Amino acid sequence: MKLGLHYWNYSTPAEPAAIAPTLAETAAVAEQAGVASFTVMDHFFQMEAVFAAEEPMLEAYTTLGFVAAKTQRMTLGVLVTGVMYRYPGLLAKTVTTLDVLSGGRARLGIGASWYEREQLGLGVPVVPVAERFERLEETLRICRQMWSDDDGPFNGRHYQLAETINSPQPLSRPHPPIMIGGSGEKKTLLLVARYADACNLFGSDKGAAEVARKLDVLRGHCATEGRDYDTIEKTVVASRSPLVDLDAFLAEVSDYAALGVSEVQVTPDRHPVEFAQRLGDEVLPRLTDIG
Repeated sequence: MKLGLHYWNYSTPAEPAAIAPTLAETAAVAEQAGVASFTVMDHFFQMEAVFAAEEPMLEAYTTLGFVAAKTQRMTLGVLVTGVMYRYPGLLAKTVTTLDVLSGGRARLGIGASWYEREQLGLGVPVVPVAERFERLEETLRICRQMWSDDDGPFNGRHYQLAETINSPQPLSRPHPPIMIGGSGEKKTLLLVARYADACNLFGSDKGAAEVARKLDVLRGHCATEGRDYDTIEKTVVASRSPLVDLDAFLAEVSDYAALGVSEVQVTPDRHPVEFAQRLGDEVLPRLTDIG
């Protein structure tokens, strides 16, 4: 079982000047401990359900470029890129840039954007949910085209690209892994079956049973689409902190592993450097026998 660190909070420590050194140290400590992936959120305001919107938040891909320069091995990605925040061709170029500069460590995590307050606040178009998913599917198609030998045009309902030149191409082969985040059964998981290399689900108080149900839905979509279900990597954001009750966390992870989940992401619930250190000291040694 791989462990991922999802860095979502730039409020600890409180001083803005401490954000960069704290981020750098957390990433370095996490990688040294054996953390497999490092992800950040694609938000511009902090999520209101967690903290005040005015709390510190950094732009995701700039942040990952900074982390890429401080690390050597961890996979780097956004959990998850909001489809409305970047033109698809430019997003493909951004992820390509991250992949080249990190030595082939980028992952495209993407989903339908949802946080309307930040969109309205910063002038991002707010469109109906159905259109967001249409745009998400076109974005996936554009990225795959730009990461191929086809540099011709793309003509979709929402996006028209005259040419899809992407030089240099990513170092990752055949392209940076595409991970679609979300658990919507009719649209999101169908797009996973159709386009993705990985899915990302959120753990909940319902435990592994809910994740199992979502994976059964994905399996059904794979059958309809003619996709081999086993070729899709399954990842889950853990519903509990491993440092609050390690035994309960390990039991949850064991249940996920039995479902075929290969990576669990955890989120710091205290100073992120301390969190990363304790992952290495207390959590990762006990994950070795799971999965």
